[in-house]
Amino acid sequence: MYKIRKAHVDDVPVIHALVREFAKENLMLSLSFGDITERIRDFHLAIDDEGLVVGCAALHVVWEGLAEVRSLAVSKSLQGKGLGRKLIASLLDDARLLQVNEVFTLTFVPEFFSKLGFVEIDRSTLPHKVWQECTRCPLFPDCGETAMVLKGWA
Repeated sequence: MYKIRKAHVDDVPVIHALVREFAKENLMLSLSFGDITERIRDFHLAIDDEGLVVGCAALHVVWEGLAEVRSLAVSKSLQGKGLGRKLIASLLDDARLLQVNEVFTLTFVPEFFSKLGFVEIDRSTLPHKVWQECTRCPLFPDCGETAMVLKGWA
């Protein structure tokens, strides 16, 4: 059984290791310890029955009414077991509490997000503020990520 909970400051090292694993394969943007620490309130974690972190995802508010799903990672040995779906559901619960009515993501796995109701959009329709972090990515501007959005789920 797995549970989802908000991240704590002492989770930073394990989040960093999980994100780094996927960043090495160019599946997500790498984050430093400092980046994760500054954004720790954004992160939700999947925890196994031994208390180990086996997945993470973050919801980052970008603009009024707009938030981004970031850093979704589930241990490779546990993919396909619904943990990613549970993490996204937890992020959407936070978005509701924050009265965010639109959530987007930039992803290399659009099939996963499509199953959750996200639809593909033209990335140029996203506010320019979104691209601040993208410009730090070595794959920018042609990373190959798909922009997707979820509206009106609440």
